[in-house]
Amino acid sequence: MPVLHPNASIHELSEALATGKLTATQLVSSYLDRIRQLDGALGAFREVYFDSAVKAAEQADQARSNNQQLSPLHGIPFAVKDLFDVAGKPTTAGTHLLQGNIASRHATAVRRLLDAGMILLGKTNTVQFAYSGVGVNSDQGTPHNPWAQEPHVPGGSSSGSAVAVSAGLVPVALGTDTGGSVRIPACLTGITGLKTTVGQVSRAGVYPLSWSLDSVGPLCNSAADAATLFRELQGADQADPSTRDYRPQNVSAVSKAPGANPRGLRVAIANGLFFEDTEPAISQAVRDAGDQFAALGARVEEIDFGLAAKARALNPKGLIIAAEAYAVNRDLVDKHLEQLDPWVAPRVLAGKEINAADYAHLQNQWQQLRSEAMTALAATDILLAPTTPISAQPLTKVTANPASYTEHNLAYLRNTTVGNILNLCGLSVPCGETPTGMPIGLMIYAKPFCEADALRAGIAYQQATQFHRRTPDLSWVNP
Repeated sequence: MPVLHPNASIHELSEALATGKLTATQLVSSYLDRIRQLDGALGAFREVYFDSAVKAAEQADQARSNNQQLSPLHGIPFAVKDLFDVAGKPTTAGTHLLQGNIASRHATAVRRLLDAGMILLGKTNTVQFAYSGVGVNSDQGTPHNPWAQEPHVPGGSSSGSAVAVSAGLVPVALGTDTGGSVRIPACLTGITGLKTTVGQVSRAGVYPLSWSLDSVGPLCNSAADAATLFRELQGADQADPSTRDYRPQNVSAVSKAPGANPRGLRVAIANGLFFEDTEPAISQAVRDAGDQFAALGARVEEIDFGLAAKARALNPKGLIIAAEAYAVNRDLVDKHLEQLDPWVAPRVLAGKEINAADYAHLQNQWQQLRSEAMTALAATDILLAPTTPISAQPLTKVTANPASYTEHNLAYLRNTTVGNILNLCGLSVPCGETPTGMPIGLMIYAKPFCEADALRAGIAYQQATQFHRRTPDLSWVNP
């Protein structure tokens, strides 16, 4: 059976299916075999739908033979974070307490990909309630970052989705991003992750953390793949009021490789908070990326982006997320606190003490800051920054004690949370490696509802570099 590289792009897989080099059944079976071989050590998946995936693949092959192809994604596998409803399956949001939470219908994002002919392989593990940038889950298990034999944190909260894509268990997986939960794990596992603007992709049927900040986005092997998925995912949905003012974007041109030209793109390296206390290798890799954009014809400058520090100051102890997370999970916290993940429970419980006046005042301040950001970025298309100031660290170091966990969590979230507060969209792409061989992520920020700009920049960068082609050495899994 012809076999493509397990980290092949969607474009490569689609071409193989279209030309008959592979059937959907062969493709799905190869990924399922890889899950059987590797996921016992990696722990990316919460559950795998072996039988239904094979059946769907057979149906996709039959449809193709009858010239009934639904889209270029027809027959391509995907997975979803265990926050997304899948009809007839439990949505546990990272806790055994929700094992009986059986979905009656698909989340809108899941349905849209299924309608495009994609094949669902299963659900991936997540941080409990999606409330951490580290990626640890003491209840259902912490996925193993595939880039090191010694357990390193995978990033959160879309930890399992990132590990599954990075290890070649699936070509694309859905995640959610509230404070960095797509971009952080994408960065730490060496893949590409897109944080969409709130209102671009429906969140209906997705277990919420913060209705003010939650967004849905793909984790995949390239920016071109992210563009292809975004094209299918975006769109208004009556079941999600945040999409009421949905602005359609034409990403068809930039989702086809080659197709992105950065010439004339106004790019700014965002100095200030983003680079403070950052590992030297990470800072250098991001500045090298700026040089690469200049070589490609973009207009590159360095700016002092003081709004990042303002955004950080207007996020005291994650007040908004804490308040909304407690509101969502009140019954579980009040009745079963001792059964919740000890790394997450105190953060959710803190939301109980937040009063309405402080919450409303902070929301108003955020709106004012977002207006300031649009003025400050009027002459800029793209902001470049490190996705995270530190690379993936050993799990034992991060979880040595509560103080260490908090310190690392805040570090991982620092640069990404700014984008959520300012309502920017953002794309994390690999841009290098640390001296120890761990991946480095480049944050490509764009203004709200300008995902096409971020994707255009990301695709152009990846057409000129090979960092996104690096894959982890998994020989340690089956020595």
